[in-house]
Amino acid sequence: MRGGAALLQYRHKTASPQLRREQAARLQALCRQYRVPFIINDFVDLCLELDADGIHVGGTDMGIAQTRASVGPGKIVGASCYGSMDLARAAHGAGASYVAFGGFYPSRVKKYEVTTPPAIVAEAKRTLPLPVVVIGGMTAENARPLVEQGTDMVAAISSVYMADDPEHAARAFGSLFPG
Repeated sequence: MRGGAALLQYRHKTASPQLRREQAARLQALCRQYRVPFIINDFVDLCLELDADGIHVGGTDMGIAQTRASVGPGKIVGASCYGSMDLARAAHGAGASYVAFGGFYPSRVKKYEVTTPPAIVAEAKRTLPLPVVVIGGMTAENARPLVEQGTDMVAAISSVYMADDPEHAARAFGSLFPG
């Protein structure tokens, strides 16, 4: 967060509910200290229990409309749209706050098909009134062409957390967004 994170997402699908709550609560406290929005991946009940800033849901999780109804109008609701504009349009119609596309590049953390076409970013920016997030093997170098197409945020895991200097790595992403 000292490196300039614009938003932090907690994601730990295999943790016990108790561990998930403990970790998420600690991260949320840090996010509040740094005034960084904090969202939970998948677990609507945990989002509501902690009064997190929002939730991110994937294609196999609770639907966007149901998620929006559960968390209300004041929370961030992010939607994984993979490489699909159809999913992005549906997410927008169902009340998503932002759409996330990817994977664009191989990841050291998540296993998925790398099939998202980079041109989807420009198409989404032309046709949807929502922020666009890119994910999947992101580094400051390979995210640059996606940012040039209009990406609003870059989601990063290993390129920051596994870096020798995570703060510097986070700042490198921030430098892609002028102003």
